[in-house]
Amino acid sequence: MKITFGKALDIFNYPFFKLLSTAHEVHVQNFDEQSVQISDILSVKTGGCSEDCAYCAQSVRNETKIPKQPMLDPETVLEVARRAKERGASRFCMSASGRCMTSEAEFEKICAMVTSVKALGLETCVTLGFLTEPQAAKLKKSGLDYYNHNVDTSPEFYSHIVSTRTIDDRIRTIEMIQEAGINVCSGGIVGMGETNEDRIKMLVLLANLEIPPRCVPINKLVKIPGTRVDDSSPIDDFDFVRMIALARILMPKSYVKIAAGRNTLSESTQALCIFAGTNALFSSEKLLTVDNIKDNADRKLFDKLNLRIENPQL
Repeated sequence: MKITFGKALDIFNYPFFKLLSTAHEVHVQNFDEQSVQISDILSVKTGGCSEDCAYCAQSVRNETKIPKQPMLDPETVLEVARRAKERGASRFCMSASGRCMTSEAEFEKICAMVTSVKALGLETCVTLGFLTEPQAAKLKKSGLDYYNHNVDTSPEFYSHIVSTRTIDDRIRTIEMIQEAGINVCSGGIVGMGETNEDRIKMLVLLANLEIPPRCVPINKLVKIPGTRVDDSSPIDDFDFVRMIALARILMPKSYVKIAAGRNTLSESTQALCIFAGTNALFSSEKLLTVDNIKDNADRKLFDKLNLRIENPQL
């Protein structure tokens, strides 16, 4: 049954503790409440992107002057992945800037990275922009577990953030990836000037996909000077927790991940998010071009909350 915006809005506006308790009940019915999945992410190719995403430091249309970094070699990526596994990560994500993979040589490097990281016993994830069906099939054959392709925001607000693609373009790619047998990781960014209604509509869109994303990352905007949203008002922490709770209720079997911006959340806010259904986090010290929370801070928080790090058997 499709979820309506009106129903999702009603849930979002539950009294705060009712919302959290409802989300927590859904969470414990589908996941181990004391377990959290940890991912690391590495930018394997940085900068020079032709897309005009208002939030992104890597877009050539923003005035961030992020230096271009050519594609890393697979051996370097493999060593970073080894260190990530030693820190407790069970999934390793590799991101290449750009609208799509136009270089066959670079795409073959990505496939080699996926195969090598998979051989370490890690889940693999990449984000490469738009794909062709043959590329999706090749990634699946190489051992890819997850493909990240965020919808960013609501359909109504989308044109305020990106003009070089449409949200329908994103949905078609998500469906193609799923048809190739690859799990989808898809969420969005909050704090770019959108309303709570936009945030709810984004979650409704994801929940109403024929196959909801297996992982839903919620990014709190990290303001980067030179981007077109660096003066937007930040999302209220309580509204952020409500977003997490709503994502858990609407997508009960999906991992709900706090991605970028976690280093701006207090331990108490993070604890509320975890109670409300967050069960996936990035632990790498950098998320592409921005800083993330330090690993020892995670360990301290996990100890305080009696959380275990999930290590799925692959």
